Amino acid sequence: MITTKLLPELWLLATISALFVASVSGRKRSVLSWLPVAAIIGVVITALSLGVRGEILFGAYRLDGLSQFFKLAIAAGFAIVAGIGAGKRDSEDFSPDYFMLLGISAWGLMLLASSVELITLYLALELSSYSLYALIPIRGKDRRAAEAGIKYIMFGSAVTAAALFGLSYIMAAKHTTYLAALASSSWSFSSAPLAVIGLTLFLAGFFYKLALFPFHFWCPDVYQGAKNETAAYVATIPKLGAVVVLVRLAALFTHGMEVTNLFAVLGALSMTGGNLAALVQRDLKRLLGYSSVAHAGYVMLGLAAGSAAGLTAASFYSLAYILMNLACFYVVCAISKDGENPTLDDLNGLYRRGPGLAMILAVAAFALVGLPPTAGFTGKLFLLSAAWDQGYHWFVIVAVLNTAISIYYYLGMVRHAYTGQSEAPALTVSKGYIAFGGVLAMVVLLVGILPAPLYDLAARAAAALHP
Repeated sequence: MITTKLLPELWLLATISALFVASVSGRKRSVLSWLPVAAIIGVVITALSLGVRGEILFGAYRLDGLSQFFKLAIAAGFAIVAGIGAGKRDSEDFSPDYFMLLGISAWGLMLLASSVELITLYLALELSSYSLYALIPIRGKDRRAAEAGIKYIMFGSAVTAAALFGLSYIMAAKHTTYLAALASSSWSFSSAPLAVIGLTLFLAGFFYKLALFPFHFWCPDVYQGAKNETAAYVATIPKLGAVVVLVRLAALFTHGMEVTNLFAVLGALSMTGGNLAALVQRDLKRLLGYSSVAHAGYVMLGLAAGSAAGLTAASFYSLAYILMNLACFYVVCAISKDGENPTLDDLNGLYRRGPGLAMILAVAAFALVGLPPTAGFTGKLFLLSAAWDQGYHWFVIVAVLNTAISIYYYLGMVRHAYTGQSEAPALTVSKGYIAFGGVLAMVVLLVGILPAPLYDLAARAAAALHP
């Protein structure tokens, strides 16, 4: 039955409906008591649906290994963000409306994971984006939030227009919008220039979500202006939707084509520009914004490789990235004073004021650098190996050099936390909040030490796309 195949989507839709009822009924505070439990149940349901396969909507919506893998990652990310919000019960912004908009965005990303037709992809992308347009400006009376919302909408509108223009080129050149049919046609610029130009424009919409150079200009400004918990969501979960679509599209190409070389060039520019800009940042969220730009470049290693190993590595790394980045934002939200943006100086003496938070930050920072035995190290190793095997030696060298650059600002956060001096009082953080963050940090370590279960899931999904 269709309903049993769509249990993850239906459960999240039911959660959104419950949040809507809570919003209109005025029962706002009770949401924080049951939402994290509902989100965790959603993760369990999605994990049990990993083996579901099938097609509906005339083949436009496919349930396969890739879609179910990313749905699990999206459900886990939504649960973590819900847990972060549950620990901030004193904030008036955390109303049912707030979490309902988050849920709608996550639901759109789940639909995006299973979409295998270009118009369906576009509609799912817009569904996941519209709620964020309303969510990003929500930050009390802070004018920076309004500025961030306007920038996100304006950049998003421009990129959406480019994507639609590219879609018209693809339809004109290929006379189909189904990925299965597009996979059987040529994507060389010499034989199908109109289609390649159209696909490049269409990809711009997903490069924007991924914050890949040169579609990254909104990223640090939006992270800085948005509410801390909103920034934690925007910095992580929407990127999963971009990666799953890019993985599907990368399977269309072969090594050395114009599009794959474009992936490599943009990836090298993105990681270099992001890391260099992050070196001079003091605002933690702005620093993590440029960090996101750099990590988008690392994902391009796997997509440029285009092989089954490369697509597997890109999928695995995207999951590892949201875990370690959410762990970092977890600490940002915890140390924030009255919802303000913390700076590097606010980390001073964290080992004394909040030793648990300092440990979580250290694990997250080591993982973002790519130090063993974290998930970041394992993910980067898979990406570098896949790109090297496909002859992108220069790209691998650029990635390694950029990893060395990133050591300065990631370990700088740890240096402030463990060697910086501060007269600030101890942080008052609940034990449950610390325990939740500790579990997240342990998962980051566990995925790095025992990557096989998740990697095998991603490998089976990539093998179906790129046998």
